[in-house]
Amino acid sequence: MPGRTSRPSHHVVVLALADVLPLDLGIPLQVFGSWRDGPYELTVCTERPGLVPVHGSPAMSVQDGLTCLESADTVIVPGQADPGPPPAAVRDALAAAAARGARMVSICTGAFVLAAAGLLDGRRATTHWQYAASLARRYPRVTVEPKVLYVDEGEVLTSAGVAAGLDLCLHLIRRDFGARAANQRARTLVTAPHRTGGQAQYIDLPVRPEGSGGLTQLYEWALLNLHQPLTVDRMARQAGMSRRTLIRRFNTETGRPPMRWLLEARLSHARELLESTDLTVEAVARRCGLGTSANFRTLFKEHVGVPPSAYRDTFRPATGDRSA
Repeated sequence: MPGRTSRPSHHVVVLALADVLPLDLGIPLQVFGSWRDGPYELTVCTERPGLVPVHGSPAMSVQDGLTCLESADTVIVPGQADPGPPPAAVRDALAAAAARGARMVSICTGAFVLAAAGLLDGRRATTHWQYAASLARRYPRVTVEPKVLYVDEGEVLTSAGVAAGLDLCLHLIRRDFGARAANQRARTLVTAPHRTGGQAQYIDLPVRPEGSGGLTQLYEWALLNLHQPLTVDRMARQAGMSRRTLIRRFNTETGRPPMRWLLEARLSHARELLESTDLTVEAVARRCGLGTSANFRTLFKEHVGVPPSAYRDTFRPATGDRSA
């Protein structure tokens, strides 16, 4: 896992505004702030330092003001219970941070704040599905995606409500330091390692969730046998249920059909192998059950956005420490 010794610290600033939603605020604090010896430095700031009202919870004491945004590498805006227009000072500070090159992120109704600062104009964005129509109506220059978990527009990222903020934070780690770091952080937080942003706003588990019931043993078996030619029928036999029941259970527990889940699991394992080993592309394809090297390259680029070799170069550990 990357640490402060292998990469420079990345400064994450969370902007807590009045009536901030406690879970939206707590997610980035837990993901980035509680990461012992992790690669992120976290600061919470607000418009006026002091006690910040937290929706349905005791107020939070915040000591830092908007000047913190001047040194931020990533700015995260959690949602508010009543997403009204932010103060002009907040809009200006966010716009200045974005112009300087900071990555701008919102969780839930925090998208309204980014939109008010003009940072979502001409971009795709999302928010909690209950507020999607309002966001589109108030900010017509924003293309609102009401059903997805999160939207990655490069230097501006937005998430849906509640737990989708956790998915987006893990996605940021994946972007910054690779799948292995994101998956390890997810295991520490006891959550599913990865949910892609384009998924609908419902529970989805591309890899085995920690401590879940239902198909847990099948998940574990499948992850240990990714190199095998797994099919729906074979997984149904392994689970001791009919094909129809297996498909229904997969859709209920993961939000997707078995073979789509399996593809995501294989690609996730491929990412880890590319990051942590010197295996050839052909060997990675075989270990992950992704067919020929040509088929693997096509699938990987389609789902990840870059070829396997380019991905490996991006996330090659600085120390060169890899297992064979």
